[in-house]
Amino acid sequence: MAKITIDRAKCSGNGICVQTCPVSIFELRGGKCSVISSKSNDCLQCNACEASCPEKAIKVVT
Repeated sequence: MAKITIDRAKCSGNGICVQTCPVSIFELRGGKCSVISSKSNDCLQCNACEASCPEKAIKVVT
């Protein structure tokens, strides 16, 4: 299972991660990216969110 960390100070809230994730585990909450807790185990470890984040605010640790 992957652990996803989001540096909320870096996150601009552009929503690219929400659009990129193939299993829809992200949402925008308070203008920042957040992992939907009920879907966190659904992560495919594809790293699409990490690669697409222009602020490099997302890290997927396996």
